[in-house]
Amino acid sequence: MSISKKDQILNLLGLATRARKIKTGEEIVISEMRRGNVKLVILSEDAASNVTKTIKNKCATYHVTLLTFATRFELGYAIGKESRVVLGITDIGFSKKLKTMIHDFHEE
Repeated sequence: MSISKKDQILNLLGLATRARKIKTGEEIVISEMRRGNVKLVILSEDAASNVTKTIKNKCATYHVTLLTFATRFELGYAIGKESRVVLGITDIGFSKKLKTMIHDFHEE
């Protein structure tokens, strides 16, 4: 039985969380972006439009890649928390792998 691409991505998010390479929550992710610590931002597909707009603007300002993936509940579950709308990946290795996997997932 093979794991779906979506589950592989969610599992990798869990691994990144255990490695302490993920920041969550709009305010925290934005402040970490300002410090230059965030390499990739993942926004849930069901994020509110005002949050989406804010995060898009901040990612553009600080030149951080923004990807949309999964629901807030799937993202939260993947990192062992309540629902999460915004995830900031602080590790370059995890961010490169996640970028590739999410692009592949969206192309299916």
